[in-house]
Amino acid sequence: MDWSHYRFRSIWNVPAPPCDVYAVLERAEDYPAWWPQVREVTPVDEHSGTARFRSLLPYDLFVTGEERLRDPESGVLEIAMTGDLEGWARWTVTAVPDGTQAVYEQEVVVRKPLMRRLAVPGRPVFLLNHALMMRAGERGLKEHLGGDLRGD
Repeated sequence: MDWSHYRFRSIWNVPAPPCDVYAVLERAEDYPAWWPQVREVTPVDEHSGTARFRSLLPYDLFVTGEERLRDPESGVLEIAMTGDLEGWARWTVTAVPDGTQAVYEQEVVVRKPLMRRLAVPGRPVFLLNHALMMRAGERGLKEHLGGDLRGD
């Protein structure tokens, strides 16, 4: 097993129309306005940019994202990532009775040297750190869209 390899899947239920959720998610440069752990996003060109993330643990992750798929009709946004994390991430946005379900999937290999050195003992903490980041992102997106946070 490669202890530096991660697969994540998070499901966000957002009380807003899918077109509104998709519109927010496709503007990665605005993520820092509503997702606290996304500290900065800097567009490089129309299809790529750099990002800095920091959650509960005292280190930053730096990645470059390059658009692989942007399909509003199917509700899919996908990027390839390089840098401290190498792999891909994808949003799939679909309508559900109370609004939108946004599924976030990510498969990466950690390249940050500190995280690689701590891969085995740190794995549970890294997984918790990611879960907390995703929970904060869902809450931030709901607040950003003016959604009702009851039931969180």
